[in-house]
Amino acid sequence: MAAIMTPRYRKASYSGEFAVQENGRIRLVWFKRLSGWGFCEIYTAEGKLMGVLDFLGEVLVRDQEIPMRIEAEEYTMVESPKGIDMIFQVKSMVVQSLLDGTSFAPWMHYPFTGPVLEGEAVVTLLKNSSEIRYSLRLRARENMYLRYLRGPWLKVGCGSFGTEKTDAIFPGIDWVVGKEWSSGNDWFKYPWAEKFAPFVNKVSAPCMCVSHDGDAIGISWDPDNWASRWFNYRSHGIQPVFAVPNFIDRDDNSLLGLMVPQAEGLKDENQIYAEPPMEVHLDQQFRIDATIALCKGNSADWMAEYVKRSGLPEIPGIDDRATYENVLKKIAYHFNTNLFDNEKGFGYPQRNAYSFGVPGCVRRFVEAFPEDPSVPGLKEKIAICDERSGRTAAAAAAAKAAEVPKTPEAEMEEILKKTSGLIIRADGIIKDQREDGTFRFEPDGRHYRKDDFTVARVFAEPMGLAEDTALDMNMLPAISLLDIAAALKKYEGYEEEADRIARAALKAVDACDGDIRPEGGDFWETPLHAANLFAAGHAAIACELAYRYTRERKYREKAIYWIRTLLPFTHLWEPEGKPMLYNTKPCLCSSDWYFANWVRDHVQWEVLNVFAHSCSEGINWAETDREIDWTRYHRGITLAAARWMVDHTKEKWMPHNIPDTYDDYARGAFDGCFPDTHNAASGNYGGMFISPSAIADNVFAILDLMDRK
Repeated sequence: MAAIMTPRYRKASYSGEFAVQENGRIRLVWFKRLSGWGFCEIYTAEGKLMGVLDFLGEVLVRDQEIPMRIEAEEYTMVESPKGIDMIFQVKSMVVQSLLDGTSFAPWMHYPFTGPVLEGEAVVTLLKNSSEIRYSLRLRARENMYLRYLRGPWLKVGCGSFGTEKTDAIFPGIDWVVGKEWSSGNDWFKYPWAEKFAPFVNKVSAPCMCVSHDGDAIGISWDPDNWASRWFNYRSHGIQPVFAVPNFIDRDDNSLLGLMVPQAEGLKDENQIYAEPPMEVHLDQQFRIDATIALCKGNSADWMAEYVKRSGLPEIPGIDDRATYENVLKKIAYHFNTNLFDNEKGFGYPQRNAYSFGVPGCVRRFVEAFPEDPSVPGLKEKIAICDERSGRTAAAAAAAKAAEVPKTPEAEMEEILKKTSGLIIRADGIIKDQREDGTFRFEPDGRHYRKDDFTVARVFAEPMGLAEDTALDMNMLPAISLLDIAAALKKYEGYEEEADRIARAALKAVDACDGDIRPEGGDFWETPLHAANLFAAGHAAIACELAYRYTRERKYREKAIYWIRTLLPFTHLWEPEGKPMLYNTKPCLCSSDWYFANWVRDHVQWEVLNVFAHSCSEGINWAETDREIDWTRYHRGITLAAARWMVDHTKEKWMPHNIPDTYDDYARGAFDGCFPDTHNAASGNYGGMFISPSAIADNVFAILDLMDRK
């Protein structure tokens, strides 16, 4: 015990009293200041100091510039089947009484001569668990104006590894690695870069975490619980604070904190000292609950453990076959009405997005639902498209050719044609691969899609440097090469060619072994190394295909890791009155440094693409990773997209860079499509329109999985 009698936290007075809670996985060492209990050091089972709880709570009021800690004279330790409770009867310290009788007394006097808050703090260390439950219950003993009430103020690395970290995640807001700063200018410019106390609608999951050298610690809370209410006034929730490193306290650690009041909207986010202050009344209640948890691994691993503990949220509404069939019928109705033009084919007028190519979901719907009222009209439209595109004649010729038995020579010629085409395609990809296995960014060459990054590097700075690489740069070509290798391997005599192509793919996958954050997926308009959902999905698919080709367990483990990195981008709760459950952020950055803000906005088409692509490869993530309910996730992101489908009568959408689109929108030309973006703060939609076929493809995939079961 002597080794822990002196706290490693050096920024607190110490009375010489301490207490220990431990369960074999976590050790909490509590210390009493000269003024009362308590601050706490949190250790792993191996003795690594992960962080310090600076206090049980702290309050700052408008009329006194000195904060008042929430402290206790004594504690009670109680063991139960649930765990070990440390119970503190707490009150705010009285600064005036500490000044009385000192040299400050003649010239300083504060209006509060007694505690402004009193109540109870309970910290529970759960049995056989790496979880700590924090509960603070307070009542106001004064009418006052509150600048803040801080609950758990977790200083990660304090007294040990300091600001060093492997990575840190604030879901939907920030994902920083190495020496990067949260709220930094790596992926944003001011003022968007500042997101240390964001409007909580932007937070995709109510948790945040930091990892260091194989250990991770994080904090979570229930965003639906009120933290303070009075009469019929505004209800206040918990405001998270995330500063990595701790630039809030200007300290050698990283900060994960919870406080009141909460930002009411975009106008008052990032206020650590509320302005205007929060009006507090006599006997007004405060309650702050949180869970602090430790795990092995990095922040992505911690996030996965959080989801395992809490479970993915239930999908609102009825989640049965009829739900998905009704979505398909709605989409079919729109393809049969406003999403077809006799002279242009299927599509819509924004940027003249029409084609005589028939969406695959339309053909499948006609076969699957022959009795649906939309089917006769859709059959007519399919016939028009097939005739205009020459498909009818081509199909007839193919059918006629199929009737003629092929000679062995003809079959061999067909095989040679197919295999040589696959090999040529593979070699076309491999020619861009470097000796180390990577594929490099060529912003003015093969990666040039839009001029965003060429413009941005002139008026601001490059979003990505030529010859750099990122996860998605390597995983996309790896997917193509592994698909080709698998196709070639079906033909006798092509095993060596298949293996050669697969080796190139595996070399690209292995080149990303050190990566922990998905990067590079939206390279055409966002910073190359920002956290990115598309890259996460592509990496998961590539690694699962690598596992299938080689049966090496390491690739399956990587596939599971990367599919789980979708979780920090996904809304796993929703604010009251603003449906956004299972909405996703495409990336945690901005476009072109100054334009679209992807911490504020959701995008659904990318996650739909990931799961449609996965299903087309025969990948069922619920079977690959049985610890996360990926079936529910897939259904959730698909029904979220269905919720986005446009109904012009609701007036929830406005254009951005194509303002003349509004007139077509107002007449219902885009009904049934879904928009590019959803604003987490306003709840409104905007941007380009996307064909509902992306939704239908996922609905059919979900129905197929239902049928398999």
